Amino acid sequence: MRYLGNKQRMLEKIDEFIEENGIDGKVFCDLFSGSASVCDHFKDKYRIIANDLLYSSYVLTRAKVKNAAVPRYEKFSAATRKDFFDYFNQKEYPFEDGHFIWKNYSPAGGRQYFTEVTANKIDGIRIEIESFKNAGLLNEEEYCFALASLLESAMGVSNITGTYEAFLKTWDKRTEKIFTLAPLEIEEKPLYSAENTVYREDSDELIRKIEGDILYLDTPYTITDYSSAYHLLETIVRYDAPVINGLTGRRADKPEKSLYTRKNAVKDAYDNLIKNARFKHIVVSYSTQGLLSAEELLEVFRKYAEGGELTVKTFPFREYKNIKSSKKGGGNGLSELLIYFRKKVERRESVLKSPLNYSGSKNYIADQILENFPDEYSVFVDAMGGAFNVGVNVPAEKVVYNESNIYVYEIVKMLLESDRKELCEKIAATVKENALERGNKQTYAAFRAKYNRNQNPLDLFVLQMYCFQNQMRFNARHEFNTPVGNSALNETIFERIENFVPKAKKVELMNMDFNDFDLSAFPKDTLFYFDPPYILTNATYNDGKRGFNGWDEKQDDKLLEFLEKIDANNQKFALSNVSEHNGKTNERLLKWCEKNNFRIVPLVPHAGRYGRRKEILVVNYERRS
Repeated sequence: MRYLGNKQRMLEKIDEFIEENGIDGKVFCDLFSGSASVCDHFKDKYRIIANDLLYSSYVLTRAKVKNAAVPRYEKFSAATRKDFFDYFNQKEYPFEDGHFIWKNYSPAGGRQYFTEVTANKIDGIRIEIESFKNAGLLNEEEYCFALASLLESAMGVSNITGTYEAFLKTWDKRTEKIFTLAPLEIEEKPLYSAENTVYREDSDELIRKIEGDILYLDTPYTITDYSSAYHLLETIVRYDAPVINGLTGRRADKPEKSLYTRKNAVKDAYDNLIKNARFKHIVVSYSTQGLLSAEELLEVFRKYAEGGELTVKTFPFREYKNIKSSKKGGGNGLSELLIYFRKKVERRESVLKSPLNYSGSKNYIADQILENFPDEYSVFVDAMGGAFNVGVNVPAEKVVYNESNIYVYEIVKMLLESDRKELCEKIAATVKENALERGNKQTYAAFRAKYNRNQNPLDLFVLQMYCFQNQMRFNARHEFNTPVGNSALNETIFERIENFVPKAKKVELMNMDFNDFDLSAFPKDTLFYFDPPYILTNATYNDGKRGFNGWDEKQDDKLLEFLEKIDANNQKFALSNVSEHNGKTNERLLKWCEKNNFRIVPLVPHAGRYGRRKEILVVNYERRS
């Protein structure tokens, strides 16, 4: 496939590079998949996570990594009594006004990317593929494979030198060929995992949501904008009759130019990407004539590499050049680099912290808790979610946030579902309008009274920032009654709001008591996590005098009974608690663990305002591998 930056010729070298450096793992992420040659090559060795912002690349990638071989198109063949590709290749299509490619990208539209006959056939095939999908004759993977095949076949007869930024003034010999729809060329090999996932998202946003073992990066190297370079492929695959401009007919709705194609932004883009990457091994393909010099790029990587150590291998294309002499331009030749480093582990580096400062939140040990969850589970239930510090960091297929306290629930719901920029603006405006200041009793009391009249979640969130020790206390009439404190709004809150994006693919919100959970409604591989008030501590929400239920030994016993129920149902649970606090031992919990043969995982002791405590995680599953 003629595609800018295609790594087809480098596949064996990448394979050898991974083996030479002892890089292991189960999950391989190709974050800038392009023509998908790399992730296609590795689909028999790893579970694949792939991504590209262009829809045409998304379709190519999905067609390759979700299929072990060319689809059989059984429903289609049963309905038409023909082979899928033979059907289109044997058919003639009349020229019609609605044929967008013919009318705009052939001589009929003053451009010569395709001959008129070829362009018209591309139109006819594209329209029929859509109609067959709508008729239920193509499933999603067959549909993507058909579109990807059309793209690759169209590229083979395009009157271009390599990209669609311009067409040739004279017809290339390849355009004389009769247009044939051929199956997309893929590596036919068994899939390591049926759970391969393909995204079409901004890489900087996606990297905060995913994690795995090997992160492969093949970003754009130059100023070339891929959305312009492959605009015609985008239009073929979308087939949305867009507004087009200029001599080349580029789409008017093209996305913002990638940071990796901007000289003044590429270094920071790499820095942010690596900083937020939750992958053990990072492998990078790069060119010695990239926008960012090799020296500058390696400088970024050393910052995050374990021990600052990098492995760099150079493959000359025209002539050998070492890294120090590899400068873009200046007459020097081009070399391809493969770079590897093991990312150093920095605790809390990738752990999101909730914007809600709520009593009992596990933000200070969330990293330890996450490390001790099992390797595999599809659904995570944050059963006593609170500020959602744990659940927001869980990259499961689905996370269920549950919180019985309606006030806390509504704040977290607001944080998750609101437009983050607008929410930050509303918070800043609320603080300004109500003249809230650190320790100002008068303005605080007036604002508290205002909240108690309207009970708006945003106002409660702001109020809680200025109250005493961020305590959320209510009286029996459900009026907020915490006095003013010495805290206030700060810029960190805005950063937390901006970053408070769950790492799970799907999040469901529930406001109920855990005792009402129907365990049969959750898959067997669900992991339930509980973070109850601790019997040994004296947190304000334990006493039952704050407008909602308290927590005592009776409530604690109900929870332990429910955990036994989960265990008997062959589902997994994890329980946060303490084994010791201020010299007192949690004998009842320890005996319960011993009786049921549940495992106790000690966490790093925490010295907080409630005194020294020994944090533990109680689990009913084996140690994580």
